[in-house]
Amino acid sequence: MLIRLTFGLLMAGHGAQKLFGIFGGKGLAETAKGFAALGYQPGKLFAVIGGLSEFLGGLGLALGLLTPLAAAALIGVMVNAMVSVTGAHGLWETNGGVEYGVCIAVVALGVAATGPGRLAVDRCFRWGTGGWPQAVFALGLGGIAAAITLSL
Repeated sequence: MLIRLTFGLLMAGHGAQKLFGIFGGKGLAETAKGFAALGYQPGKLFAVIGGLSEFLGGLGLALGLLTPLAAAALIGVMVNAMVSVTGAHGLWETNGGVEYGVCIAVVALGVAATGPGRLAVDRCFRWGTGGWPQAVFALGLGGIAAAITLSL
């Protein structure tokens, strides 16, 4: 629960920076310009998709709600970030590399694999215990979504 809450709420905050301009973020208009500069056209649409993926994926993990889907959203957005922004800079964050994105994707995958825990909304559903099927779903859906986005 500690991992879900901390990680999920921080990711939701990261998405809120993009969408709403809170917590020191620049908001949707500036985020859209950044996405457009990276080649994501139209920038505003992709900024909304990226921001919502982080915001809703983070909230989903924090609550333990639709955990495999929440993990897939975060994995997908991080794969996009690694391919389009940080991949060319190597591994380490100090050089602008993929370190941070890899950590986020692996934590999200790990929560999907182990399950959200006893104090989670998902405990009422069959996917609430986690396991290989949930991890494969999260990784597969996140990867497919990232591939589609990168191909557009």
